[in-house]
Amino acid sequence: MHAYRTHNCGELKKNDVGSDVRLSGWVHRVRDHGGLLFIDLRDHYGITQCVIEPENANFATAETVRSEWVIRIDGKVDARSDDTINTNMPTGDVEVRISSLDVLSEASELPLPVFGEPDYPEDTRLTYRFLDLRRETIHGNIIKRAEIISSIRKRMTGAGFFEFQTPILTASSPEGARDFLVPSRMHPGKFYALPQAPQQFKQLVMVSGFDRYFQIAPCFRDEDARADRSPGEFYQLDIEMSFVEQDDVFNAVEPVLRGLFEEFGGGKPVTQKFPLIPFWQSMRLYGTDKPDLRNPIEMSDVSEYFRGSDFKIFAGLLDKHKGGRDWFENAEVWAIPAKGGGSRAFCDRMNSWAQGEGQPGLGYIFFRDGEGAGPIAKNLGEDPTAKLRDELGLADGDAVFFVAGIPKDFADFSGRARTKAGEDLELLDKDKFEFCWIADYPMFEWDEENKKVEFSHNPFSMPQGGLEALETKDPLDILAWQYDIVCNGIELSSGAIRNHLPEIMVKAFDIAGYDKGVLEDKFGGMLRALQYGAPPHGGIAPGIDRIVMLLCGTENIREVTMFPMNQQAEDLLMGAPGTVSSEQLKELHIRLNVPKT
Repeated sequence: MHAYRTHNCGELKKNDVGSDVRLSGWVHRVRDHGGLLFIDLRDHYGITQCVIEPENANFATAETVRSEWVIRIDGKVDARSDDTINTNMPTGDVEVRISSLDVLSEASELPLPVFGEPDYPEDTRLTYRFLDLRRETIHGNIIKRAEIISSIRKRMTGAGFFEFQTPILTASSPEGARDFLVPSRMHPGKFYALPQAPQQFKQLVMVSGFDRYFQIAPCFRDEDARADRSPGEFYQLDIEMSFVEQDDVFNAVEPVLRGLFEEFGGGKPVTQKFPLIPFWQSMRLYGTDKPDLRNPIEMSDVSEYFRGSDFKIFAGLLDKHKGGRDWFENAEVWAIPAKGGGSRAFCDRMNSWAQGEGQPGLGYIFFRDGEGAGPIAKNLGEDPTAKLRDELGLADGDAVFFVAGIPKDFADFSGRARTKAGEDLELLDKDKFEFCWIADYPMFEWDEENKKVEFSHNPFSMPQGGLEALETKDPLDILAWQYDIVCNGIELSSGAIRNHLPEIMVKAFDIAGYDKGVLEDKFGGMLRALQYGAPPHGGIAPGIDRIVMLLCGTENIREVTMFPMNQQAEDLLMGAPGTVSSEQLKELHIRLNVPKT
C-alpha cells in the first residue's frame, strides 16, 4: 500500500464499498456524536467523511486532532444509510470506518478559519494566504484559473498560433504607467525595467518573420491598486499577427473568447457575433467606452428641445457654448431614459445620488396620467414634453433624466448615472455575457495640464489615413486603428493595427512632442526594425485576471490571484518590499535618499 494514500478525498463512490483504503489530508472539521467521532478529511480533490468508534485503539489520538492537522487514516469504505447521504458531496454516498490513524503534522491555533469561510480582514487573509487558499471558494477559483489558461493555450495553438517568451528585463519606456526599475550591477548607474507589456517585443517578433504569436505574459506596472487590477503585476493573453487588418484580428480572437466563456460560464448565454461600436458612438450612447450592454438604457442628444426654451438653465448653457469643436466645446443636453422609474421618490433618490457624486443635481421628468411631471416639464411646456416622451419611447410609469454641459466634461458622470438607473431599476439581465468591440479611437488627445497634444491610446498604432492624415489633418481629428474588447462593462483588452512604416512613426511621435533624437534614444530598436522591411501587423492582449474574475463571478482580483499584494502594494506573506543590506546596495552602486517620515 502507498505510504500516504490509495485514493484521494474526492473519489470514493458506492462501488468502492467494502474496499480497504488509505487517505491523507487536512482535518476539515471534527464532530463528536456521543460516542462516535466524525472527521471530515480534506485534500485538493474533495472531502471524505471518516468515522471512528470509542473501542478503536486510535480513538484517544483521534480525540486530540484539531482543524487543519494533517493526518493519515486506514479504513474500510461503508455505505451511508439513506437518511445520512449527503447529495452535496461527490463522496456523500459513503464514509470510511477508521482502523488506524496517524498524525503527520499538527497545526497551531488558526489565525483565520478554513471551514465555513466567514469574512475576514483582507490583510489577515493575505498574511496567511497559504491558509486562505485552503478555503473552498478561493481554492476553486485558482483551479478554475489554471483550467482557463490551459484552455486558452489549446485554443490558441489550435488556431495556428505559437507561444514565444519575451524578455522580463528590458528598457524603460517614457510612455504609459510607471516602470519597475532594476539596477544593473555590471553597468553602474544604469537600470533595466520590468515590461509593462511585451508590446515592442511582440511587434519585433512579427518583423522577425514569425506569423502568429501568443504568450500568457506577465506585465509589471508601478501604479495604485484597484479592485480589478493588482498594484504590481498582472497577466495578459498577448497576441500578434502578421499581414492582417482589423477584421482579421477580430475573427481570430472572437472564437477563442466566445468558446472560453461558453466552456466556463456555467451555461450563461454568450454573445455570438460581437457588435462593433465606434468610440464616439459608445461615449454618446453609454457615456463610456466600456459599456455594459446588459443595460438596455441608451442616451441621446435632446438639445433641440431645450434650445430657446423657458428652462433657462439648459437654454443658457446651449446658447453660451456653441460654435466650437463638436464634443470639445459645444454644449449639449443628454437624456437618460429610465423605464419603470416614473415616481418622484425614485427621481429624488437619483438626484440625491448625483449630489453625492459631486454634481449640483440631476434634472428629470417623470410621466403619469398621460403627461410629464416635475419642474423641467413645467418650464419646457406640454407639447415639447410630449414629443420628447414619444421620441424616447417612454410612457406613464417611466422617467427621463438630463445632463447638460460640455460632453467631454459630463460624459463620465452620465455613464455612471445610466449604470445607477439600470441597476436600481433591475433592468440588467445579469445571467449572460455581453461582448462588444469598441473601435475608431482618436489617435491623439489634448493634455490640458501641459497644453500639448499627446497619444491617447497606443503610440505604435497605425493612424487611419496613414502619413497623409498626420501631415494634413488636425491631430485631434485623426482616428487610429485601435480597438478594445469589452464584456459586461469590463474592458478585457486593448489592441491595434500597428504602424509598420518608419516615416509614420517619426511623424506621429513628432506630433506628440518627441523629436527624432528622443525617438532614437527611447525607441531605437523599434525604429530600426521598421527600416528593414516590416509586415503590416496587429494584435491585442486580453487580461487573464479580468477574464477569470468574470467567469468566477467576483469583482476583486485578489479572489482569483494566488499570491496577490494588498492595496498598498505590499506582499504581507513574504514581507515585500523590504530593506536590503548595505553590501547589496554597494554592489549595485546605489546610495539611498529616503524621505524623512
